[in-house]
Amino acid sequence: MNTVFIAGHARLPSGMAAKSIYETLTITAEIDKKYSVIVTANCTLATDHGREFVQHLLRGHSLQDGIEKPVEEVKKHYLGKAGNALASALKDLYKQYESYIKEDN
Repeated sequence: MNTVFIAGHARLPSGMAAKSIYETLTITAEIDKKYSVIVTANCTLATDHGREFVQHLLRGHSLQDGIEKPVEEVKKHYLGKAGNALASALKDLYKQYESYIKEDN
């Protein structure tokens, strides 16, 4: 298999629809092993539209370039209550990716 599946987690703010289902927000990403490019992504936002929007923001980004740009993109373009949680979950996902890279080498 040429990809790896990684998840990042963050606490959701109160007053969100997803909070009634989940305590935390999770972003998952399938990442190409060779180039570290996000092939597909998903998250536990309550609406399909929100999940598709996050996937659109993340798909194609290489984690070899760091996580700052996707975090900026989320902060700039996602204006819902979960914006900070999405940014935190992305940072956690990147931390999991870094651990994977260290273990793999």
